[in-house]
Amino acid sequence: MQEYALTVDKFLVHAAKWHGSVEVVSADPGGVTRKSYAETLDRSRRLSGALLGLGLRRGDRVGTLAWNTRHHLEMWYGTMGVGMVCHTLNPRLTADHLAAMIDQAEDRILAVGSGLGEVGRALMARCPSLEKLIILDGDPVEGGQLDLEAMIEGSNERPVWGGFDEQTPAGLCFTSGTTGAPKGVLYTHRSNYLNTIRSLQSDCLALSRSDVALITVPMFHANAWGFPFSAPAAGSTLVLPGRLMDGASLAHLIRSEGVTVTAGVPTVWIGLLDHVEANDLQVPSLERIILGGAGAPESLIRRMEDRLGVRVQTSWGMTELSPMGTLSPPDEVALASGRPAMGLDMLLTDAEGVPLPEQRNVVGHLKVKGPSVARQYFKAAAPALDADGWFDTGDLAIIDDGGALTLAGRSKDLIKSGGEWINPVDIEDIIGADPSVGLVAVIARVDDKWGERPLLVVEPRQGHSVESGALLKSLKGRVADWWIPDRVVQVEAMPLAATGKIDKTRLRADYGQALG
Repeated sequence: MQEYALTVDKFLVHAAKWHGSVEVVSADPGGVTRKSYAETLDRSRRLSGALLGLGLRRGDRVGTLAWNTRHHLEMWYGTMGVGMVCHTLNPRLTADHLAAMIDQAEDRILAVGSGLGEVGRALMARCPSLEKLIILDGDPVEGGQLDLEAMIEGSNERPVWGGFDEQTPAGLCFTSGTTGAPKGVLYTHRSNYLNTIRSLQSDCLALSRSDVALITVPMFHANAWGFPFSAPAAGSTLVLPGRLMDGASLAHLIRSEGVTVTAGVPTVWIGLLDHVEANDLQVPSLERIILGGAGAPESLIRRMEDRLGVRVQTSWGMTELSPMGTLSPPDEVALASGRPAMGLDMLLTDAEGVPLPEQRNVVGHLKVKGPSVARQYFKAAAPALDADGWFDTGDLAIIDDGGALTLAGRSKDLIKSGGEWINPVDIEDIIGADPSVGLVAVIARVDDKWGERPLLVVEPRQGHSVESGALLKSLKGRVADWWIPDRVVQVEAMPLAATGKIDKTRLRADYGQALG
């Protein structure tokens, strides 16, 4: 057989050759813009030439601090195509966090998107490895900075992409840090390529050339669930929403572009639902929503399916998995987190890491193994695997007789009260089904007598009020009496981590201490 390195540049090259007129649609600061895959390939290759002209070489890290736009997409492929590492940074993090990640990665270049020029300049001043600041879109270019459009227009070099080993690093992404210090995951071309092929299966993302895919998952988080690779690989139209992710903006894009499939975290879809309900709108083109990033109550899934007329696919994944773990098929009722596609194996163990004798219908600590699973964190001294090569996800899970995975919470989120364990997920599922509740979280509160007690935190659904006593009463008979929280805290807005998940670290800091 031929030698054929599995490198991600081949996805855009394929799209340009066989789906060249299909568009990348981008909600840019000045309005919606369009470039075909053929144009996107040419622009990205010219950008590669401009970056090489700056003295960058294979293996150098290029930081991006940007939203989901075509300019960001061009930077992805412009760097990865010639063997540089695209280090995606989260614009919602503090400057201190961003600087620490840039310093650890030793990024040489920083590319920033709309509204982020000031942050970029501040990072240039404090991060010694940074040599140049590239303005991607929207912001004015000041002295010493580079303009992406000018770089592309001024470049006549179109270097050949690929030609290197498939184990060459392609991307660097730090974990969200919601349960601990962020850790870097260094993706290879091979891991991204294999994850993309897995995701395109008919029981997974199932993208085709007739699809119009809207990516609300940030490109700075876990490879945007792989859509910047899978959409061009399938020849799907790619719609990038830019900075605005509110319900009105997303509804407009879905309706105007004829979006058929989209993906994102529950908070995004709550915003879309509130908007279409308040304005009596329909989104007739939309067929599927891939839901992930955080657990969603059955009531939200049913509301999405009934009001939007879509099929919801639930999923589970991690930054360390490149990121796809499991996905419910498009033709099944989505309640569990789905099954793993070929290429990911799963194992349930006890707290000491010993495999459970029975792997079905029991709660265990979830471990995984596969070619797109991290072996070791970036610059870590030791592997992140156990002696048998399994990666500990930190999740508790159940696998049913049909192989479907259901998460039972993070092991770090378990509450130990009076020496016994309480699982917050069970309480959150019940409370989340209440029509007056928008978002819900259960955290541990320090207790002088019991060690820890559960605390219920709720954000009322828009236009509704919550009665705390009724919420607690709804738990009676459905969980053990001693599981029922002693107190309810109502918040106007649930704190969210930078990736859209509920920030339990912040909640524990705000409400986790003993009552005075």
